[in-house]
Amino acid sequence: MKISPVDLTGAQPTQPEDVARASRLTAYALAGLEKCWLPEHGRWSHIHHLDGRATPNESRPHSDVFYTLNVLLGLSRARSRLPYADTAEVFTRNARELTRLPVRDYAFGMALWASAELGVAPPEETALAIRTLLSDEAAWRRFHAQDLGLLLTGVAAQVRAGDTQWRPFAAPLFHYLQQRFQGGSALFCDTPAGLRRRFASFATQIYLALACYHYGELTGESAATDMASACVAKLIALQGPRGEWPWFYDAVSGRVLDFYEVYSVHQYGMAPALLEWAERKGVPGAREALVLGFDWALGENQLGRCMLQPGGLSIRSQIRKGERDSKAPRMARAIANALLGRHGGLIAPAQVELRLECRSYELGWLLWSFGARADLPELTGHAAFAA
Repeated sequence: MKISPVDLTGAQPTQPEDVARASRLTAYALAGLEKCWLPEHGRWSHIHHLDGRATPNESRPHSDVFYTLNVLLGLSRARSRLPYADTAEVFTRNARELTRLPVRDYAFGMALWASAELGVAPPEETALAIRTLLSDEAAWRRFHAQDLGLLLTGVAAQVRAGDTQWRPFAAPLFHYLQQRFQGGSALFCDTPAGLRRRFASFATQIYLALACYHYGELTGESAATDMASACVAKLIALQGPRGEWPWFYDAVSGRVLDFYEVYSVHQYGMAPALLEWAERKGVPGAREALVLGFDWALGENQLGRCMLQPGGLSIRSQIRKGERDSKAPRMARAIANALLGRHGGLIAPAQVELRLECRSYELGWLLWSFGARADLPELTGHAAFAA
């Protein structure tokens, strides 16, 4: 079955000079993606290392496949053809791999979303696996926010694209989100129960708020849109002074538990994807927060470092020194801050370093958020994208 792609941008290039400037960003991302391409596997890599090693691409198949679906989502909005691959074939090949590799449930949600936007139906074995998962509500107890958020977004995107077989799953998924993932502070929780529940990442907020906006748009249910907009307003209130989007939150108290690490993809890709919706829904300060966050990636950050490398690859993050290879210190710090009622804050620049790698999905988010926008030429036409 062929389905029709859905346009949710609300901001299409209209003037030739705007198109030319917007294409700087697209060309930049496409150049980076070509460096991440693994021709022998027909997918993009898990990591492209930026430390000068002879073989920079590192492949982890289950991650490659998920990242590839995320890249295809971005390419669907940029409306760009690849000289080295057919996007429909790449989608079908990698969507099939979801049933053969140990992937997380969120990968199935990304497959549904990318399928709807590309206008290419998922392979039947993949669709069957997703329907089986969504029909087993007992299995939902294992969902983290990213799983639930992407599955609901993917279901809503499929229905909007005309494939009504997914409609029966939409309302139950949203009501599960509504009942089990609200933290009481306008922020979302990471899990439906357990010790980890209140310790929520920035990604937690992005995936669940996006899902609420998608569901609200599909159904007209104002409760969903209101939840998403309340979350965005809280995130804006907690944004750092240079536009940093903190990594870790207490969803119960609504406090920042730890700013680090600060990820470039949040600044130029994932936050803008959510804030685009918020702009359209009239959330105060959404556009200003988007620009401030993007400027962080362009060099307005603690290290004064542009995170966009010449040639299309971005530096992944700014991280506390000594915490590159272990999450334990930041988890311990977050737990202590939560128990003691403390707020996490920024530290001295001398204690911050770079994580020198680029992941292909980051460029996919960049294309998704800006590949079809021409109303922010100061961003999409920035000199960093012309390098």
